[in-house]
Amino acid sequence: GGIAHDFNNILSALMGYAALLQMKMEEKDPLRSFVDEIVSGSQKAAELTRSLLAFSRQQPITFFTLGVKDIVTGIEKLLRRLVTEDVAIKTILAADQPVIRADATQIEQVLLNLATNARDAMPNGGSLLIETRITELDETFVRSHGYGEPGRYALIAVSDTGVGMDEATRQRAFDPFFTTKEVGKGTGLGLSTVYGIVKQHNGYITVYSEPNIGTTFHVYLPIEHRIVPREKQTAAAAKEVRGGTEVILVAEDNQAVRNLMKDVLTQYGYTIIEAVDGADAVDKFKKADHVDLLILDSVMPKRNGRETYNEIHSLTPDVRVLFISGYTRDVILNKGIEDNRFPFLSKPIQAIALLNKVREVLDQ
Repeated sequence: GGIAHDFNNILSALMGYAALLQMKMEEKDPLRSFVDEIVSGSQKAAELTRSLLAFSRQQPITFFTLGVKDIVTGIEKLLRRLVTEDVAIKTILAADQPVIRADATQIEQVLLNLATNARDAMPNGGSLLIETRITELDETFVRSHGYGEPGRYALIAVSDTGVGMDEATRQRAFDPFFTTKEVGKGTGLGLSTVYGIVKQHNGYITVYSEPNIGTTFHVYLPIEHRIVPREKQTAAAAKEVRGGTEVILVAEDNQAVRNLMKDVLTQYGYTIIEAVDGADAVDKFKKADHVDLLILDSVMPKRNGRETYNEIHSLTPDVRVLFISGYTRDVILNKGIEDNRFPFLSKPIQAIALLNKVREVLDQ
């Protein structure tokens, strides 16, 4: 969590200022394409961070309606570079494209991990087959997994002609840190990461394998009934941005992130009071005439976000709060911040997401 936290702070400043530039520039500005590339690159870096944190199974993810066929074809070139030349890749994709609500980067990570697993199972070459189709899951299947709903699901099947697994190995395939590879060749986190991502999408994953014949993983993801291009969904969110005139106290120990939030929020009319840590936040709150909202980094020197909120809440019980953090949610839970009780925004901070979340909390 610590490395990701630092990386998310750096990304917050990069993404935030690039997005702020993007929002202020005209579409025809000759420099607009350069800014667009910065935004795109930083978003990919943020998506990579989310993928690396997926094993925690608590990292917030961003859902869009997506075509399964589009995801597979979009990552096919990368898969071909991932496997060795003696592994043949074939895809059989459903004509009636299944549509799911998912984080594209996370589903790509699932495919990458399964393809890596298949490659390692075929040291002397073989075949890797990826199939997509729509299937029905009944009450019995759902009940055996202990969660979810019966109905129509998109199925992604990844099959190899590798060494296969015996039943004892198959039973432990998704266990964290379980691996059949040599020391130094693998962490044993690949398939447990896949399991975590699929479950976070309210889906299922099963594995069938026979020694010396091969292995097939079945990934089931709930079907959506309509697809909206990701670009349109992002553009729609941008158009909905509203500012305000409220007073917001921002407590964040990282200066770059603090400056970013101040710059974004003041651009949209808010008055900002800055604090460098929890103790400073309490002091600034006591001196302020009025504060409408607290934005608190969950992990700060002197007082963490929850301790800061508790002290301020004892002074002004109706004060509103928004917690932010670059740590994974398991760390946040240990700090006493619960997602279902308090509004929460994960780093790296994106300008539009920050503005929308602030407005949402203030309007509650």
